[in-house]
Amino acid sequence: QVQLVESGGGLVQAGGSLRLSCTASRSIFSISHMEWHRQAPGKQRELVATITSRGNTNYADSVKGRFTISRDNAKNTLYLQMNSLKPEDTAVYYCYLLGQAYSYTSYDNYWGQGTQVTVSS
Repeated sequence: QVQLVESGGGLVQAGGSLRLSCTASRSIFSISHMEWHRQAPGKQRELVATITSRGNTNYADSVKGRFTISRDNAKNTLYLQMNSLKPEDTAVYYCYLLGQAYSYTSYDNYWGQGTQVTVSS
């Protein structure tokens, strides 16, 4: 079983920065891609950023130029650097990966428990 643990959330003023981390509880045999999602109160969960196994990245239009997704395979960790934060970035942020825990298992979806990010105006 793979668990994802997020950290780095908190309260920050508009214009500030935060870096989120998501660490897997164990090494994973194969990862297709990893993502950050967020869910604001009363809204649906939305995809924020994606990074593939080759390191290709993609971002939601609302965060392009402000957020950077990266990964450290040696540390089994996914990051989201968030700069120039806005009040509308306030949400619970979740990490996600599609991966194969062992060579003999199928690909499965893994989610973190979420970390709160609050941006004050």
